[in-house]
Amino acid sequence: MPQKATDHIVKSFDEELRRLRDQILAMGGRAEAQLGDAIQALARRDSDKAVRVIESDKGIDALEMTVAQDSLKILALRQPMAKDLREVIAAIKISADIERIGDYAKNIAKRTLQLNQQAPLKPTGSIPRMGELAIKLISAVLSAYANDDAEGLIAAWRSDESIDEMYNSLFRELLTYMMEDPRNIGASTHLLFIAKNIERIGDHATNIAETVHFLVHGKPIDETRPKGDTTNVAIHG
Repeated sequence: MPQKATDHIVKSFDEELRRLRDQILAMGGRAEAQLGDAIQALARRDSDKAVRVIESDKGIDALEMTVAQDSLKILALRQPMAKDLREVIAAIKISADIERIGDYAKNIAKRTLQLNQQAPLKPTGSIPRMGELAIKLISAVLSAYANDDAEGLIAAWRSDESIDEMYNSLFRELLTYMMEDPRNIGASTHLLFIAKNIERIGDHATNIAETVHFLVHGKPIDETRPKGDTTNVAIHG
């Protein structure tokens, strides 16, 4: 094959991989914003914003479908190897984690609508702090992905333990509220689900960090994943 044609193929392939990464970053940016809006809606008891968060999740789902289709096309037509193959596999895995982050943000918004029909409960103020930590973690791992910065994401990867510790504290606080007054059970249950959603968001951001590390180095992070959730209670939102 002439050198010019080979150069064209290589350049075209590089553009496809770059476009795939750009799609992931756009998807991640939407999920990060969606979580921020969901937390704001909760803190401000803003039902209109909560409804907008629920509706906006469709855009993240659509982007995930686009990433999946483009990834499969690259695998079928380009047959990538080594880091190029890891790039495509990473895109598929990261998009799945981002889609779940969007789902959890949507669930927070749905429960906010339920909470807004009841009197405010004091622990609501603790959840935004958890949400801020999760947003920072998402931002850090997306930045690492954008820049192939495997070393810079290790600190972010470790920070998920802080989210778990906040969840443990809030879990105990909400149980106390429910035991002190049965009238608090409804609102406390919604808050407990919301806190668990944020804790799971931290887990998915940690998944992304591990995927980015493997993308860059071709091997997993050589540490045990930090985990601070000691409640041992399965809660799904």
